[in-house]
Amino acid sequence: MDGSDLQSMMLQKISTMPNKARRVTEYLLTNMREAAFKSIGEVADELNVSKAQLVRVARFLGFKGYSDLKECLQNAILEQVNPAAMLTKAVGMKEELPHKILQTEHANIEDTWTQFDISKVDEFCKLVKSARSSAMVGWGISSLVMELAHTRFCVMGLPAILVKRGSLSLVEQARAICDGSLIIVCEMPSYSIDVTEAVEEGRKRGARVVTITDSPAAPVCRYADLSFFVSAASPTFGSSIIGAVFMIHILTSSLVVHIGDAAREALEKQAEYLHDERFFHPIFGLKY
Repeated sequence: MDGSDLQSMMLQKISTMPNKARRVTEYLLTNMREAAFKSIGEVADELNVSKAQLVRVARFLGFKGYSDLKECLQNAILEQVNPAAMLTKAVGMKEELPHKILQTEHANIEDTWTQFDISKVDEFCKLVKSARSSAMVGWGISSLVMELAHTRFCVMGLPAILVKRGSLSLVEQARAICDGSLIIVCEMPSYSIDVTEAVEEGRKRGARVVTITDSPAAPVCRYADLSFFVSAASPTFGSSIIGAVFMIHILTSSLVVHIGDAAREALEKQAEYLHDERFFHPIFGLKY
């Protein structure tokens, strides 16, 4: 049973459930990723119901027990980030695929905005301003998001390093993160142990942590002082980074305004660089 089949089945049966079972099923529908990788005890505590209630819901949905339901949830989540499985589906929608991608990415931005808590922006800016330096951590496609963040921090004149795989592992690089630093980490599925351990190492060394992920269930969130959540659905290639890039755009744009005069001086220096015709063609316009 794939994710869409599981969701359809839940939606069909939810109207006939008693109130408590309906509340559990609504939670599973809206928090599928979290439920898939939490223990039955953790889910029961979060919903303030008994483990027996979760077992009854699983049986109502046609499973032998909660462990079978959980396994189905996990398979549905893993299928969403399996490029080969996604390609098989995409082959059947050749002509419709561009429009599907447009719809999906538009929804990613809308969902990211819906989850966005504007009250956290000021806290983010204060964390950056009070930090000795910022370390941008990411792996795979998430490192592309962090490269954008690193570029914008450098343009604003803020001390920043980019932590990505190279001659050193992420954990080895994290050993250079010092007390008073800020770690900004982007983590889209699949979640990397290397990223989690690097963030944990930095946290042990006294760094504060800001996470940008698709789910509170992401392992790096357990170390977060501040979390932002984005939508990362994609009909191909696993996870999309459009929502995460949108979030970086919001946060860094808010930050440059928050910094004020110091950022203006850095941008003026950047403007001088943009007029250097060894690097840019000024006639075509100057943006960075």
